[in-house]
Amino acid sequence: MSPVTWRLCLAGAGNVGRSLIDLLDERGPDLAARYGVRLAVVGVAELGGAALHRDGLDLSTLRATLSGGRALADLPGVGRPGLEPLPLLAECGADILVEATPVNLTDGQPALDTVRYALTHGVHAVLANKAPLALRYAELAALSHPADRWPAGPGAIAPAATGATSSSGRLRFSATVAGALPVVTIGRRDLAGARIDRVEAIFNGTSQSVLRAMEAGVDFADAVWDAQRRGIAEADPSLDVGGHDAACKLAILANAVLSQPTTLADIAVTGIDACSPADLAAARDRGERIVPLCLAERTGTGYHLAVRPAPLPQDHPLAMIGPDEMAVSFTTDRVDRLVAVSLEPGPEPAAAALLRDILDIAGAQPTGPTSGGTHAR
Repeated sequence: MSPVTWRLCLAGAGNVGRSLIDLLDERGPDLAARYGVRLAVVGVAELGGAALHRDGLDLSTLRATLSGGRALADLPGVGRPGLEPLPLLAECGADILVEATPVNLTDGQPALDTVRYALTHGVHAVLANKAPLALRYAELAALSHPADRWPAGPGAIAPAATGATSSSGRLRFSATVAGALPVVTIGRRDLAGARIDRVEAIFNGTSQSVLRAMEAGVDFADAVWDAQRRGIAEADPSLDVGGHDAACKLAILANAVLSQPTTLADIAVTGIDACSPADLAAARDRGERIVPLCLAERTGTGYHLAVRPAPLPQDHPLAMIGPDEMAVSFTTDRVDRLVAVSLEPGPEPAAAALLRDILDIAGAQPTGPTSGGTHAR
């Protein structure tokens, strides 16, 4: 049987977006054979324009164009100078929006409006961009398909209040919380029924990499540049080293997993830019290691949330991970400690997380093709 086609609109062709295109091009035949889906990229938007073809763009051409530093808008026949993500989404006929534009923590734009449009027009949304959820989690959760049941805590907006129905788009965002590390999946599905008392995590790979490099004698600025060179740092690295990227991830976790309505203003944030080589050496002499810690600790009225460089005993799981690793440790009333670790030296793991969310929306199971045709929303 022929695989089912799902049409993707990619907003953002930076490190993660390009890695997703690479992955789809390289794995396309395997995805069709194993999952019974064909993922057709019908639109890609970048700064200055877009490429659009409702039957699917040629992925090898997209890869060559992007790797060569050329503009998608200049591609013959499919290039659209000046076309931005929202009008591209409205025109390209996509089933799924993949949002991977740069993070804007001032107002979340233009990603926020693009995601709003998708969900209210029956287009599913898969996010790598953290800003829309960090700033407007309750709103976007309530706009999404009611079956997802993302609003869970006191004060959450009911889907009925926003007009969300069974024709609303579904919302997936596991890539926003530490890339390939399945934080949201573990917290919501694997620990269902447990009371989560404490979450400790390293959610920012750049900060982890920089601290470990500084331990080895590398200058702070050189360590940050290396993270940018390898594509793991944000376009504005101050979001990483200042703790704001990690705070976004912690806010999303608090909302989606801990059922605590949270904004960035609710999180105490201290970046690793406050750390010196002397601090790292003193911690080592005490038998500790400073890590860029994200903490959610249960209190009598909810969870205390903080991001800060913190010393941990050297035998603590988070103190033992490497420079390009991220990790999460859940402590619950039934499981003393559940730890997951991911090695993410570049943007590819985040692209893999986008793919897993896309396949989740498509309802894909690894049993081979089961039906044919084009998916109809």
